[in-house]
Amino acid sequence: MKNLTKEQIEQFNRDGFLVVENAIDPELLQQMKDDFNNWVDESRKFEKPYGETVDGRPRFDLEPGHNAVQPGLRRVNAPVEVSKAYYDAMINSNVGNYVADLVGANVKFHHSKINSKLPKTKTVVKWHQDFPFTPHTNDDLITCLFMVDDVTEENGPLEVVAGSHKEEIHTLWHDGVFTGAVKDDVTADCIKKSVTCTGKAGSVALMHTRTLHGSAPNNSDKPRTLFICVYSAEDAIPVSPNPVPTEYEGLIVRGQKTNKIRSVDYDMDMPQKPKSASFFDQQAKHKENAA
Repeated sequence: MKNLTKEQIEQFNRDGFLVVENAIDPELLQQMKDDFNNWVDESRKFEKPYGETVDGRPRFDLEPGHNAVQPGLRRVNAPVEVSKAYYDAMINSNVGNYVADLVGANVKFHHSKINSKLPKTKTVVKWHQDFPFTPHTNDDLITCLFMVDDVTEENGPLEVVAGSHKEEIHTLWHDGVFTGAVKDDVTADCIKKSVTCTGKAGSVALMHTRTLHGSAPNNSDKPRTLFICVYSAEDAIPVSPNPVPTEYEGLIVRGQKTNKIRSVDYDMDMPQKPKSASFFDQQAKHKENAA
């Protein structure tokens, strides 16, 4: 098992993100690809989100315009519950070691999902921070984006603002509506400062959950599939419901359980848990020039 270098840790602490190559073994990566491709084929039979997670919401989310000819499977909620390959990547890959290098020896799992942009699909992730969706008593939380496909400049890569994890926590509420996106003026500033995170399949982008990020549509003929796991320090305790509930929430993936609570000082608005299959429907509520 591999660990991060001192230089990589320093880079993450400075920028709030880091891309590491060869985080997933090739054999496991192929199994993850195969499972996702099977889900895409299965989705052709459906016209609306389907399946069921532990809280009754759909497991498989379809973007508007999805059809059998051009499927638009954009989200799989808690894939670790229905795929041995994704479970193994979550708990046994090098990524657990990387998170321990960043938040301390004791690490637990919070939730997982797949965000996919199939070729020529219109899915956009509007600018936001993850922490306002998943507040904890402290902010030692890492979003790990496993690159199941090659991520290029053309297929809707993750875009981030370096150093934004050290700045304010932005509201995702506008005019009394939880939109899951920051205000338009913040978005405009993010676009000016954005850095793209690209990499070969098998790489992972590690991102502090306070880092501002978003992504554009996939304008290429290549898929862009990300398996996303959120991990926390073991002594970070959730203070709101999990937006992607899973039977594995709180699973210790490195180190041990201490039953300690560590708190830091911060102020933010409480999130609103999605009522539909994913936060994409919440972000659709964000209107241009929102206050």
